Amino acid sequence: QVSLVESGGGLVQAGGSLRLSCAASGRTFSSICVGWFRQAPGKEREFVTAISSGGTSTSYADSVKGRFTISRDNAKNTVYLQMSSLKPEDSAVYYCAARPFVLSRRRDDYDYWGQGTQVAVSS
Repeated sequence: QVSLVESGGGLVQAGGSLRLSCAASGRTFSSICVGWFRQAPGKEREFVTAISSGGTSTSYADSVKGRFTISRDNAKNTVYLQMSSLKPEDSAVYYCAARPFVLSRRRDDYDYWGQGTQVAVSS
């Protein structure tokens, strides 16, 4: 069992930055892959980025590549999502999710989910 808690969301102007955090508890943190997904009103939840259990592999959606950076601190049981050059279309509820070991971009591969944190980008 893994519990996930997101934080760091808020309102920011276009071009600004935010850093989201995902704090995990339960299963050994170093054995889980963590992904970030987002869901805008009326849209499906979509993949944003993920990092492997060891932190050596990452994957990004094309829409955020070069603007977002995922990282993890296994000593703090936390994964971070640094978001820069934010656009209004980045506005959504951001969720972190966890699965054992292997990185995946597929929403259905993730077993555990946080409650989400709202990100709003004004134009």
